[in-house]
Amino acid sequence: MSRAEDALLYHSLGRPGKIEVLPSKPVASQLDLSLAYTPGVAAPCRVIARDPDKVDVYTARRNLVAVVTNGTAVLGLGNIGPRAAKPVMEGKAVLFKRFADIDVFDLELDETDPERVIDLVRALEPTFGGINLEDIRAPDCFVIERTLRERMNIPVFHDDQHGTAIISAAALLNAAELQNKQLGELLVTCVGAGAAATACMEMWIRMGVTRANVTMVDVDGVLREDRDGLDPYRRALARPKSDPRLTLADALADADVMIGLAAGNLVTPAMLRTMAPRPIVFALANPDPEIPYEAAVAARPDAIVATGRSDYPNQVNNVLGFPYIFRGALDVLARTIDEGMKLAAAKALARLAREEVTDDVLRAYGRHRMRFGKNYLIPKPFDNRVLHWVAPAVARAAMESGVARESVDVDEYRDALFKKLSPTRRVMWAVTETARESTKRIVFPESDQDNVLRAVERIVDEGIAQPILVGREDRIRQQAAQLGLALEGIVIENPRTSERLEPYTETFWQKRQRHGITRLDAYKTMRRSRTAFGLMMVDQGDADGLVAGYGQDYPATIRPALQIVGVAEGVKRAAGMYVAVTKRDVKLLADTTINIDPDADTLAETAILAADTARELGLTPRIAMLSFSNFGDAPHPFSRKVAEATQLVKVRRPDLMVDGEMQANVALDEQARAPYPFSTLVGSANVLIFPNLAAGNIAYKLLAAAGGADVIGPIVLGMKKPVNVLQQGASVDSIVHVTAITAAQAVYRERTP
Repeated sequence: MSRAEDALLYHSLGRPGKIEVLPSKPVASQLDLSLAYTPGVAAPCRVIARDPDKVDVYTARRNLVAVVTNGTAVLGLGNIGPRAAKPVMEGKAVLFKRFADIDVFDLELDETDPERVIDLVRALEPTFGGINLEDIRAPDCFVIERTLRERMNIPVFHDDQHGTAIISAAALLNAAELQNKQLGELLVTCVGAGAAATACMEMWIRMGVTRANVTMVDVDGVLREDRDGLDPYRRALARPKSDPRLTLADALADADVMIGLAAGNLVTPAMLRTMAPRPIVFALANPDPEIPYEAAVAARPDAIVATGRSDYPNQVNNVLGFPYIFRGALDVLARTIDEGMKLAAAKALARLAREEVTDDVLRAYGRHRMRFGKNYLIPKPFDNRVLHWVAPAVARAAMESGVARESVDVDEYRDALFKKLSPTRRVMWAVTETARESTKRIVFPESDQDNVLRAVERIVDEGIAQPILVGREDRIRQQAAQLGLALEGIVIENPRTSERLEPYTETFWQKRQRHGITRLDAYKTMRRSRTAFGLMMVDQGDADGLVAGYGQDYPATIRPALQIVGVAEGVKRAAGMYVAVTKRDVKLLADTTINIDPDADTLAETAILAADTARELGLTPRIAMLSFSNFGDAPHPFSRKVAEATQLVKVRRPDLMVDGEMQANVALDEQARAPYPFSTLVGSANVLIFPNLAAGNIAYKLLAAAGGADVIGPIVLGMKKPVNVLQQGASVDSIVHVTAITAAQAVYRERTP
């Protein structure tokens, strides 16, 4: 199955699409329904009829944004129409919710007449707190946005224009300082003359770039005043007809800045070599920049280079802008998003990049160090601080310019935003970025499984790991070809013909000869068991981790893992853990897979291993030792075991927040814990240690089936080297997630040997 088919499955399996609408109030009883609808709903209706502004008090309007398109300029796909644009708009809705907790209805309009689009959107003002225009062709987008801003009393923002303009402006501010250049003296060449390019240049000019120093180039060459058919927006940026430069090469000669907003591979290294000393190169076309990053750096080592891609430094990504700009605008009920608010967002991003990078950001991107400089111009897209830096700056600017209808205390507002989006909601993003830091070699013994092969292709595409497939190469490649997979550059190891077979046999025999294994047994195991062979690769340092279990039961993987790789030094027993990502937070559940009836010592060790893993994932562990009893109120050997384990954790690791024994509701709900003021647990527990395997196994499956949690794992705790066991028949997504965790574990061990 190809990557495109994977994407189609992602969008179609289960509930089609990527978004749904959920009630924010209880609807469990007849009373709830009578309040939600008739007759109770009449009360807010009457209030709003008397005072229309109360709609933002009694409805979801002030946190609801419309993402509107007519599908005439979609991503790199062009004019594909409103229906084909809907997946992109749903994706935009997901980003709004994930990054700024803003609700979205996506609206795809079957209309290309700008005046009709304006009328349709204008009529929706009672429904929405803001309008995000998206993927509308130029020059229609200019007319539509300008007119709607004039006619509507809520923020209207065309992200294709202003999003890139704001983020690139932040990058330019910092790049100019690092290159010791003044904004007003910069000679700027813009490759492209569409909506984003036009908006970027106008934004840069407002920020201090001199209009006369801007040269725009499109497919017909340098944009000059004598060009036929120029709309007013481009004409304002056209060069005089006396300008002798005609081509892109002409325009780049002696330029201080090149910004590309066009298409891939338009700029050559030779062109860059004609630019001024210490140039600034923003090649922002995606997925292929105007000049490849490596070529730009090689041609001009003195340059600062940015792209639109996540796999190179200085990614100019609109997700740094629109969620947070709307967040700030909505929270002060701004009538519009004015130029001051956009500049405030750009300057806030530029300032944040100069701040010391926090530990959770370093963990998220798998770095020991990250600091302001030529390879770090702007914050990373998954830096959770952007919310409480940009939104307050936007809100302050709205209040100062008078477009805000409500005022907030900016310091209090910043604190509230800090709490709104916990880093726990980005756990898997952080894990994936850590995995990408150093491409680890991860073994997949079950190379004959379709989902494993499809996952391997994605793992390579996303730079998560370097897969090693175990099995017969001819069969693997034949099966991959049937699935439409290339498997280019992937290592395939056949145990039967491998030069490692003999040394692995000898090592395995030495490990197991006093456990009833003869040398012939060892040879047969290494030759026939792909799992055992893969585990030996990990044990001997020929691979960094292993992911298996898709087609076999759990013991068939974990038993040889314990025999061959073994537990880490100082660890008595391995344990199993799942990561449960809910709509509100992340919970780690252990032991859910290995120890059937652990004693107090094993429970304590499991808690410590889970807590250390939580820290690796960027979480501050708050451990609850679970039981049917609360602090001794139901004495029984089972509850006393958990209480004893709690004390062992406190003695062995006084740095950890842990308490128990306690019931699950007491662990998760501070109000339920109020009768126990002596408890040392603060907030909702995020590391839950179960008293036995039955309880843990049942709990994680209930969370997945009935609680709507995205359950990732299982993760094996306490192993000497990373080995993780898939659920049988795991989905492609699950295999990719577990692989990212395995690779990240290898990175963590490398950091702290």
